[in-house]
Parts: sequence; C-alpha cells; structure tokens
Amino acid sequence: MEEPQRKSVTGGAIQLHAAAGSGANVTPPGLTTVLSPGMEPNPLCPALPVFDLAPFLSAPDSPEAARLCAALAACLRACSALVVRDPRVDNADNEAFLSLMERYFSQPPEAKLADVRANLAYQVGATPEGVEKPRCLRDPAILAQAATLPPADRPSTPTGADVKWRFFWRLGERPRDTRYPELNAEPVVPAAFPEWRQVMDGWGGKMLGAVATVAEMAARGFGLEPDAFTSRMRHAPHLLAPTGSDLVAHGALGTVYAGFHYDLNFLTIHGRSRYPGLFAWLADGRRIPVRIPEGCLLVQAGKQMEWLTGGAVKAGYHEVVCTPETLAAAERARAEGRPAWRVSSTVFGQIASDAVLQPLGPFAAAPGAADYPPTPAGEQVAEELSMINLKS
Repeated sequence: MEEPQRKSVTGGAIQLHAAAGSGANVTPPGLTTVLSPGMEPNPLCPALPVFDLAPFLSAPDSPEAARLCAALAACLRACSALVVRDPRVDNADNEAFLSLMERYFSQPPEAKLADVRANLAYQVGATPEGVEKPRCLRDPAILAQAATLPPADRPSTPTGADVKWRFFWRLGERPRDTRYPELNAEPVVPAAFPEWRQVMDGWGGKMLGAVATVAEMAARGFGLEPDAFTSRMRHAPHLLAPTGSDLVAHGALGTVYAGFHYDLNFLTIHGRSRYPGLFAWLADGRRIPVRIPEGCLLVQAGKQMEWLTGGAVKAGYHEVVCTPETLAAAERARAEGRPAWRVSSTVFGQIASDAVLQPLGPFAAAPGAADYPPTPAGEQVAEELSMINLKS
C-alpha cells in the first residue's frame, strides 16, 4: 500500500514534503540518505546525519568542502535541522556548563529573582517559570495546522505558560550604536558564582563559533557569498540560553516544559543534554525524538533563517516534554547527588538587530519571497517577544 502523503508544520505553513535541492547528497526525510565524505550516520537519530566540520575548517575551498556545504544546505531545506561534530568543541566544557547551571537553577527562587530584568524584555538574566508562553497560544492557526498531522505526530497541546526557567547570557561584542538597546543590554552576572563569566563565555563562545561555521557552509551551499549570513551576525545579540526545568516540582509524565514552538532567531545550537525530552518536526511532518551522539551538537533553523532564504528553509518546530526516559535520568541524578533539574545547553545565534531581514540572492526571486518583506531584525524580534509574553 502506498504511504499517504504527509504535510509539514515547519515555519508555520503547511506544505507538502520539502525538496532537498538539486545536486546535493541528502534526500528528504523518510528516504535513504546518501552520505557524502565528511558525513556519518547518526545511530541515535537516523533522520539527522552528522556533519563533520573538520574538512571544511581545514580546506574551505576544496571540492570536498563544496560537496559537504551543498549537502548541509540541502539538509537544512529538508529537515530544518542537522547534527554537527566540531573538532574545536570539547564535551568537557559542556559538562562543566551543565553542572554550573544545575547549581544555579536549584537555588531558592528569591536568589534567582534578583537576576530578572523584566524591563529589558528578559533579554538578559533570568526568566522565571510561568512567564514565557508558546506562540501557539496567541496564534491558534499554528495548532490548527498541527491538528492536520497524523495523531502520532501531533504536539502535546500546551495550556498555559511554560514551567521552565531560563537564563540569557549575552555572547560576543555589542554594537556601539543601535536602535534596539534592550536587545543589546549588558549581561547579568549572578552574585554566588565567581566562575560564571569564564564558564559561560568559554562554552558559549565555542558553540557560537560552530554556529558561524555552519552559517558560512550553508551560505556556500545555497550559492550565496560565503559571508552572506556571517556578516549579518556581527554585533548581534547572541545568547547562551539554558533552560531549567525542576523535575521535583514538575515531574509528572507528559508535563510540557517548552510548548510547541519555533525559535525566533537565525540558528539555534544545542549541546548534549543530560535529560531526554526534546522532540522536533521534520519537513515531512514527522515528530522525532532528538538524540545527539556524544561529542556532537544539534543545529536548528530559526525564523530569521527562514526570512533570509525566502522560506526555502523553514523555522523548525519543536517541544520539550517529560518522558519515561526523562524521569529515569532524574532518578540517576538523585542517586549521584545532583539536582534533578533538566538543563538545556542552548545558544541562539542571531542576526544583528539593525540589519534588515529580506530574502538574499536567488531567494529574492523565488516564489513566496513577497511573504518576507524587508524588516529590521530588531522589529522582528520585538514582535516575536510580544507574542510569547516577554515584551509588553
């Protein structure tokens, strides 16, 4: 029997199965993936192959690197996500970061509330649980679209604000002049952690470096100038953005820690978490559990990437839910004397606030480009923050 055609929820618009792009050695999800040199299978999550960045870093203008860039760009088109292995990134830094954030989030609430900057739309410092709301609660069309998926692929329907905490730590240089100062504020340093800046800048900087490499590779793979994306990322409000979910207070099976949503930024990168529970939607509408091999990083396309490619790459939807595996990881943490907090290892790579978002190069002439009018990135971010209850 022929398998019924799936629909996609990526980027907020239902679409039929996304094309992988001409000449690239990545096929759409659900079919066999042909691995180019520099790629390897992902046994933990077969739909998302692993891209080794080493061949590109050592010889970016080589034919092998060109093929790898084309395959990477095709994977972004087809999946809105990919997994990378970066030789510059040491997993020990991720472990030190996760341990620091477990200690931070397990503090009493009043200690963390001192780090909240609601007047800056929570864009630096802490965001308490019960503040951020998934966009789908304000935009019912998103859930209506998701309802067209097969039952097994539908998201957990959020009923209110996320129960997660978050901390935003600014990465990189800020602009000297900007029309969007609240998006480019000075970082908040929690008082009880003298090692905070070193750990956060160390791990966040390495992840941001990986994001920049993926951005350049994607630009080359799309036939754009190599710096088409990275030049727009300079002086952007990049954020190391770990979430913290208390599995003692919110440890019921099926609890939604981060409701069905896409990311508003350009590219999001995740280090390996100590807790399962992240699910993502591929371009053909399948909901998959995301599992990252040891030493690898997950990259997901955000709304700014969708904007700059005129919708060729869709912002990928995802959610974080409490599963039996999440609870098993919490039991291991308690047995080891660690706080039972699920911490994400996340960096939001952004486009500079004063840069204009619009389809680039050949994407400007593609069908649907008119859906992405020229818009300053700061305005796009402000609108998204308002929709998720972070900006009044």
